[in-house]
Amino acid sequence: MSRVAVVLFNLGGPDGPDAVRPFLYNLFKDPAIISVPALLRYPIAALISSRREASAQANYNIMGGASPLLPETQKQAAALDAALAAARPDLTVKAFIAMRYWKPFADQTAKEVAAFAPDEIVLLPLYPQFSTTTTASSLQDWAKTYKGPGRTRTVCCYPTAQGLVAAHAETIRKTWVDAGRPAKVRLLFSAHGLPEKVIKGGDPYQAQVEATAAAVAALLPELPDWRVCYQSRVGPMKWIGPSTVEEIHIAGEQGVGLLLSPIAFVSEHIETLVELDHEYAELAENQGVAPYLRAPALGVDQAFITALAQTVTHALARDGGAAPEGAWLCPAGYGKCGRSTQGA
Repeated sequence: MSRVAVVLFNLGGPDGPDAVRPFLYNLFKDPAIISVPALLRYPIAALISSRREASAQANYNIMGGASPLLPETQKQAAALDAALAAARPDLTVKAFIAMRYWKPFADQTAKEVAAFAPDEIVLLPLYPQFSTTTTASSLQDWAKTYKGPGRTRTVCCYPTAQGLVAAHAETIRKTWVDAGRPAKVRLLFSAHGLPEKVIKGGDPYQAQVEATAAAVAALLPELPDWRVCYQSRVGPMKWIGPSTVEEIHIAGEQGVGLLLSPIAFVSEHIETLVELDHEYAELAENQGVAPYLRAPALGVDQAFITALAQTVTHALARDGGAAPEGAWLCPAGYGKCGRSTQGA
């Protein structure tokens, strides 16, 4: 029986107050995040992590002192194992987790995968939309550390995968129905932002986010008023927009309610549980935005887990290399995708 390792990639998050500063340091020393030489990048990362430690710890305290991202991802891995066991009883499949900026790091996971001795490996980022700052960084990190057996296939992205889109649409619809089907409500697809220069450099992230949102909106005719926006801006650079903050102000001025969907996040973490649920909720209240609703991240939603299982199966049927799930093709000029990352 063929042995298949599925490696799930995500950012990771601090597992306690003492981990906040080193987590931030790991994040900001990544050249995909701050693109300056290491001689400058490392002291910049040390400075930023020192200055942001206290405020970040306060935010993590809202969630009990630690990020829920690893426990959430572990649940997804277990659900994926179960789905693949049912769908592919001819295979021995095990999902592994490799985080980019906190434990379990790729080097630890690489040893575990090598010990599993897989015949096949599927690299499956839990970032549906590809970015050089997330997917590419994680895949490059893995390529440096894994030296074990197994033929590798990479899923570079899956922004319009049917199960992903259906799962988002259903969580949004349920949130709206549970709130009493408010008539005057705008659907905001809120994704993590990026500096504009990253997109202008050929990163397909924004195009993929907007494609996901359009596909989801097409399944929600009851919510015809929808927009895409971007959250989590930091630093002085110009970021892609419009920002979620701007859209909340606009909704207040126009007297419409909001239903936010974390369209680029598949797990609950600080950007959803703190930024959307606390910071932006407070801003919405101050702006007179009512109702202010938030659809949950996908987590272990059955349609989403089924989509991941199908993605693995489709990847195994390919000859190798990296490719998107489904019919997605990046627009011209935005080709910094997983194919080029993996040399396929």
